[in-house]
Amino acid sequence: MEDVTQFPEGSAQDVRPKSNLANILSIPVNVQVVLGSTSMSVSALMKLGRGAVISLDQKVGDPVSVMVNGRVVARGEMVVVDEESARFGVSLLEITAASAAARRD
Repeated sequence: MEDVTQFPEGSAQDVRPKSNLANILSIPVNVQVVLGSTSMSVSALMKLGRGAVISLDQKVGDPVSVMVNGRVVARGEMVVVDEESARFGVSLLEITAASAAARRD
């Protein structure tokens, strides 16, 4: 005779992969595209005004970093999505090793 333990619906042992996956896939994440960065003192920051230019550590044409919740997950290049509305996007060139490993797990 097979021993089958039944748990009340909604208990921790009530595993429903499809609904759990749907819940996970609906979690919002913060996605950022980092064009570059720089370091400056607070006094230099306080002197910035309209029209000031901040020099970044990236060169024109260098890949930009795509970050999700503070982690670099990909690199890509900036592209124009819609010239009329001046909208930009990122064309992915590379998925980082850490994010590729996470997808396999």
